[in-house]
Amino acid sequence: MKIEGKFILRVAGTLTAICLVVAALLGGVNAVTAERIAAINLANTEASLKAVAPTAEEFAPLALTDAMTAAASANGGKLTEAYEVMEGGANAGYAFKIVASGSQGNIEMIVGVDADTAVTGVSIVSNKETSGIGSKVMDNNALPSGTGVLDQFVGMSGAGSLAVGKNVDAISGATVSSKGVTKGVNAALAVAETLA
Repeated sequence: MKIEGKFILRVAGTLTAICLVVAALLGGVNAVTAERIAAINLANTEASLKAVAPTAEEFAPLALTDAMTAAASANGGKLTEAYEVMEGGANAGYAFKIVASGSQGNIEMIVGVDADTAVTGVSIVSNKETSGIGSKVMDNNALPSGTGVLDQFVGMSGAGSLAVGKNVDAISGATVSSKGVTKGVNAALAVAETLA
């Protein structure tokens, strides 16, 4: 069976037209939703900042330096935002927005660190973890000890020293999600150490 050149051109033209229409529709949807998504992300970030440093009076944005981003990267995370936590006009620590890979995609979290480089809290901004499994980590479900899986990091310090199975407990069935959060916390501690 021989395929004619006109048939190939007609099929290629049809597929090109369909791709152009779909691309235009996706661009239109993005234009309509981008602002709303950014507003939701900002609200989640603000809520997460308050969760990791509830007594803070101000979160002063910090410029990211090469040393800060390299420290986060060396510990398995990506630093996207940094804040100085202010209480009574003085530095009370830092809060970092870190992205680390989980089971189903990126986990975006805020990690609070006090002036002594100990974790003050971990709060999830966004994630794509599996509902009912990895989401148990993201929702801070209780471990067998009764402590929330995110709450167990409070008071911990030492960048790179935290590891699931060593000094961090995982939610059963959600080990990869637990490891992702642990990477993010290690990354935040490493960034804090560059500022200490």
